[in-house]
Amino acid sequence: MTLHLDLLRHGETELGGGLRGSLDDALTAKGWEQMRAAVVAQGPWDRVVSSPLQRCARFADELGAQLEVPVSLEKDLQELHFGAWEGQSAAALMETDAEALGLFWADPYSFTPPEGEPVSDFSDRVLGAVARLHQAYAGERVLLVSHGGVMRLLLARARGLPREQLLNVEVGHGALFSLHVAADGVLKEGV
Repeated sequence: MTLHLDLLRHGETELGGGLRGSLDDALTAKGWEQMRAAVVAQGPWDRVVSSPLQRCARFADELGAQLEVPVSLEKDLQELHFGAWEGQSAAALMETDAEALGLFWADPYSFTPPEGEPVSDFSDRVLGAVARLHQAYAGERVLLVSHGGVMRLLLARARGLPREQLLNVEVGHGALFSLHVAADGVLKEGV
């Protein structure tokens, strides 16, 4: 049986753009608006599953209460931990660590930011969480409130992109995408 998984990226955060990673900053008023607008006339969902970081979890709690559906947190759906790069923008890193940033953008699986989480470990963590969601909720429609990196990873797999193209997947604040997760773990994009 298939799991219908809708992916919602958090909105704009108080500390701005850049590599947020495991930093736990809150949404701005605009960020809340982006997420609320994304779910208008969408669903219905049987449940909401969220990253525990507040930029995702607070909206998930609000929406779950509004829709009267269960909400759960899944720590393995947190963003990639960027190590020493956490909180920095690409522009700032171009000034201080341009070569390393270039290596990361060219193939994030082959280069790990200093003190960061390897993308292969991140991939295993996220795909393991999705497999557990399938096992628990197959046949349901679930809204997953998460991060750009998580969504890029899942969309890249669904689109059959080579791993080097992971960071080419566009996922804006408040973006909503739909996936189907088959019993064998195959991901397909679409409604």
